[in-house]
Amino acid sequence: MNVGMSRPFRSSKAILFDLDGTLVDSAPDITAAVNELLASRDLPPLRPVQVKALIGGGVRKLVERAFAASGTPLLGSALDEANRAMTPIYRRHLTGLTTLMPGVREVLTHFHLSGLAMGVVTNKPQLAAREILLHFGLTEHLGAIVGGDAVTCLKPAPDALLLALDQLQVEPRDTLMVGDSSADVAAARAAGMPVILLRGGYSQIAVEELGADLVCDGLLDLPSAMRRLQDAA
Repeated sequence: MNVGMSRPFRSSKAILFDLDGTLVDSAPDITAAVNELLASRDLPPLRPVQVKALIGGGVRKLVERAFAASGTPLLGSALDEANRAMTPIYRRHLTGLTTLMPGVREVLTHFHLSGLAMGVVTNKPQLAAREILLHFGLTEHLGAIVGGDAVTCLKPAPDALLLALDQLQVEPRDTLMVGDSSADVAAARAAGMPVILLRGGYSQIAVEELGADLVCDGLLDLPSAMRRLQDAA
């Protein structure tokens, strides 16, 4: 499978979606998990807006950032131990407070009926991602679910995207990446596919500044955004 820069957009055969901040608003559950971990170390809780800024890069990076934000940075074996302690806590906080982003069901159904293959690529652990998607009944439309622990390198590396493409049996030039962050843009560029970003996700930088092919307000705008990209090619 050739890997290069994004090529001019043409009619897609597949779409890859990020998960957190794109298909689901998981920040409330992630906040609960982070604060349970901090409380176990007698550290004060972080505010939801603080935790939202820490999301991205996988669970280990979340733990590292959380302790740094609490004024107690961890390194080496101490970070390893905290990451191990986070594993069962994180698994307890996957669906209790998480909600679907607006338009998820309608858009996935639309693309499924249109014959497009779909997958999810996320830095969240694969079992956690699958549990969330099963909870919301979304797996029936997905031909690939690739978590961060299924690949050697997390996004912004292209590994997860390329693994999903192999599972869907499509090429990068026939696939669109949809996400909410700079990591999604970088991963898509490295994999050689176009990328659309959604507003309202977890990026701490305005998505208009991240170099996507197109930005739209939400998932319900995605079909028309794809048509605009195709017409401009």
